[in-house]
Amino acid sequence: MQAKGTVFKYGDNVDTDVIIPARYLNSSDPAELATHCMEDIDKSFAKKVQAGDIIVANKNFGCGSSREHAPISIKASGVSCVIAETFARIFYRNAINIGLPIIECPEAAKAINAGDEVSIDFDSGLITDVTTGQKFQGQAFPPFMQNLIHAGGLVNYINEEQ
Repeated sequence: MQAKGTVFKYGDNVDTDVIIPARYLNSSDPAELATHCMEDIDKSFAKKVQAGDIIVANKNFGCGSSREHAPISIKASGVSCVIAETFARIFYRNAINIGLPIIECPEAAKAINAGDEVSIDFDSGLITDVTTGQKFQGQAFPPFMQNLIHAGGLVNYINEEQ
């Protein structure tokens, strides 16, 4: 499994309230949530993001409340992967549960810039900044997690197994 896209870059402690502001939590429609994704930190995100694009952030991405709406809005916006130095635990679990690939890689998170084109090989964990030519070794996804993500999340995975 691979991803390739343009980077949107954010700093430390991007919390779930800026990923998807609480005022939109009355909707559970992924397409609706995507139109408001990141709007309190980056008003142009929803208009600029393209299918396959990648979010890169520093420490503690997804901190705050445990709402699944945050990774759902990111995935529905077309983002193919989030790379960060670290993730809040509940965000990490929610992302995997809904099938949003995320990779912790401090070196990549620090070196990759907004607008760079990045490719990711989930089998090996290799992250390549195509713009600069730099390569970073992230954590490879174990086969069961790749299957879960490929299925579109935990519920779909379990339903496929039945």
